[in-house]
Amino acid sequence: MSDRTPESYLEGKSIAIVAMGQSQIDFHLSQAHSVEFYEVWAINAMIGIIPLIDRAFILDPMSRFLDTEDAGPMTEMMRRELPRADYPIYSCELDDRVLTAQEYPLEEVIGYSGTGYLNNTVAYAIAYALWSKVSQISIFGVDFTYKTNMHFAEAGRACVEFWISKCISKNINIGIAPSSSLLDTDIEIKEKLYGYHRLDNPKVTYQDSNGKIKACYWSDLDKQEESKPVGIINRNDLNPVEPNKY
Repeated sequence: MSDRTPESYLEGKSIAIVAMGQSQIDFHLSQAHSVEFYEVWAINAMIGIIPLIDRAFILDPMSRFLDTEDAGPMTEMMRRELPRADYPIYSCELDDRVLTAQEYPLEEVIGYSGTGYLNNTVAYAIAYALWSKVSQISIFGVDFTYKTNMHFAEAGRACVEFWISKCISKNINIGIAPSSSLLDTDIEIKEKLYGYHRLDNPKVTYQDSNGKIKACYWSDLDKQEESKPVGIINRNDLNPVEPNKY
């Protein structure tokens, strides 16, 4: 086991994680509206899309892209981008052909978090952010399911939401792209709470002026002083292109 420690300058900072799902568009919109993050972390093929990257997470070995066709249509782009990357790329092993590739600090992250439940690359990135003690993680392009195609779903959502929960327990603010299905973000506010969603006047969750998540009836929501409904974004709450906050 090595004795690596997280970069101290990341502690207390706000970072963005950008993956390949459809809600990545919310990240591009945020940039067009001058939203700033201390660092932007790319997942897999996003290294060929995002112009300014501070670090990337590609847990597959570099040989998968450089020596095989297993990555399908992203292979050509990855073969072009990987050798010329000038930012750290965290992976499962080193490769002399990718000079900035670094071995992911697996032992340290597991030791700090107390769990080894890591079944997809986004989970590794969130776990790294937890280990680094950042103050906020804004997550884009991490969708797994889509309303427009209910017969398609990618594996890994449970693992990602597990790590998000661990971050919340450490008082790390989490922002989810508004169009993402992660944490049911794209579900209408009146539909979020199971059971109550069947009522004409359901209970809904909202954030009070102290940042506490509470519940009330939909009809009483506008009576809550300085309330911020979870899942509703307006000009008096968050910028429309910023992620929903939990």
